[in-house]
Amino acid sequence: MKIFIDIGHPAHVHYFRNSIKILKEDGHHFCITARDKDVTIQLMNEYKIDYFNRGKGGNSLLAKLWYGIKTNWFLYKIAKSNNPDIFLSFASPYAAQIAKITGKPHIAFTDTEHATLGNLAFIPFSHTIITPNVFQTNLGVKHIRFNGFMENAYLSKNYFKPSSDVLKKLNLSKNDKYVVIRLVSWTASHDIGHQGFSHNSVLKLIQLIHKYAKIRISTEGNMHRDLQPYAMPSLNPSDIHHVLAHATLFIGEGATMASECAVLGTPCIYVNTLSAGTLEEQEKQNLLVRLLDIDEILLATEKFLQNNLSKNEQSIRCADYMKHKIDVTKFINWIITHFPASINKMKKYPNDQDRFKA
Repeated sequence: MKIFIDIGHPAHVHYFRNSIKILKEDGHHFCITARDKDVTIQLMNEYKIDYFNRGKGGNSLLAKLWYGIKTNWFLYKIAKSNNPDIFLSFASPYAAQIAKITGKPHIAFTDTEHATLGNLAFIPFSHTIITPNVFQTNLGVKHIRFNGFMENAYLSKNYFKPSSDVLKKLNLSKNDKYVVIRLVSWTASHDIGHQGFSHNSVLKLIQLIHKYAKIRISTEGNMHRDLQPYAMPSLNPSDIHHVLAHATLFIGEGATMASECAVLGTPCIYVNTLSAGTLEEQEKQNLLVRLLDIDEILLATEKFLQNNLSKNEQSIRCADYMKHKIDVTKFINWIITHFPASINKMKKYPNDQDRFKA
């Protein structure tokens, strides 16, 4: 089978990289396009995944429109040359639209209810949309759900083993407590109208954490000079999950990292007005805490750091919850290689996915 995948974000590399590796070993062929966004290209190279680079996007509305036109033409030419059997992506409008134009099915994964504009750009052109079962919107007859989170595709025990080697890169010892603070750039289309930390709030937080632990700050874009003494050292892009796995606490504006911490069993405070079904389920299960008021954030931070057992307690809680989730990579592989019978079976017998429990 020839499978066309479009990658638009670093997280998408992780969602599909294990499937790519396993299915390649089984004799399937891939044609992959990737956007040059953040560390996406570095990850593709690090995992030795062959790809066509579709370039950087733009920030203005006009630049985004022009990029969309160029990207669709780019994908169309590649698709015509490679003649894939099926398209796969995480909510890619380009893959969906080119699949429709070339008469091929597009399987889309998504877990982002609030990306209204983006959803309109891929859902009408997709054969099937697959979401976590906690997804809060009903997408109609094309919609099927799985019992898990996208992060289970790469952070479950079947695929990820935390390494303490990363601590040396952070200039930390195994006995050091450390807190990871993540600040985002607020330039994504789904970020419009939402907010997280003020700069003064971050400074207050740093002052408090200093009493209990060391601090490593990760930012999108340029870092304010006040925060530079705490900057995360330069790491391989794939190191970040080991950093999160060993952290005493994560505090951040990024939904992806917050959800990753929830799956890894790392105590997490998510600071963002933006929510989603995945995050609300994780909050309900006490796998993360979502706060916006700085005084509440400071209280929760101190509570976590004063409790020397908080990390262990969170790991146990996470392991107990995640044992009921499926192996998402095995599920993806089955969906693709048994299409369309797999889709029909999921619609008739959704509990059949239980055989993929991790």
